[in-house]
Amino acid sequence: MVRAHKETIYTVCYMFSNDSDEVNDLFQEVLINLWSGIEQFRGESKVDTWIYRVSLNTCISWERKKKLRATVPLTMDINLFEDKDEDTRQIQMLYKRIHQLKPFDRAIVLLWLENMSYEEIAAIVGITVKNVSVRLYRIKEQLKQMSNL
Repeated sequence: MVRAHKETIYTVCYMFSNDSDEVNDLFQEVLINLWSGIEQFRGESKVDTWIYRVSLNTCISWERKKKLRATVPLTMDINLFEDKDEDTRQIQMLYKRIHQLKPFDRAIVLLWLENMSYEEIAAIVGITVKNVSVRLYRIKEQLKQMSNL
């Protein structure tokens, strides 16, 4: 299961941090939560939906807790996310703006960027399809405003 969905888990983790060590820590935390929650999975939704939900909830909780704990990041004078081509810079700019969104909005954008339907997004985050539509519209407007600054 982990091999089949590791890219999904990593993508969610990357959406909530741009520090490679923290992304790895989040990834491990998600795996722990998946492992400990597998017995509660009732099969009422697709495994993909359950993995997204666990991943998002883990990352959102991690972010809330992060604000409460003081950390000192270690620096190694290397940026694994650094690349010089134009496409990569555009993607980095988009992710930088997305990182400024509230965690719940970030989760919705992530799922939308993964080409999920509004129905799938609604099932994962626990809101109505209409609410997904409204939130995505507002989020897109908010991202446009950030580009005008």
